[in-house]
Amino acid sequence: MTNFPTLGELGLKHDPKGRGYHAVYREHEVNHCPGCGRTHWLIGRMSAECAFCATALPLAEASTRHHNGPAVIQHRNRNQGHAWAA
Repeated sequence: MTNFPTLGELGLKHDPKGRGYHAVYREHEVNHCPGCGRTHWLIGRMSAECAFCATALPLAEASTRHHNGPAVIQHRNRNQGHAWAA
């Protein structure tokens, strides 16, 4: 396994403004889906899913409520190699 250089080793600073577009679902605002542009969402505890195209966004408030760091959303069947439907 290779070692990846850190930002400090590359001479870069941690600059959240310079990281680019970071889409999150913001409570009490009109949120347009980055996938289809619609505004109908299914809201969960940690993420919101577009009701039309199933694009998922983390909740902006979820990462501020968590004391150990930002939320990491992973697919529950990631390691099984096959998908299933309910």
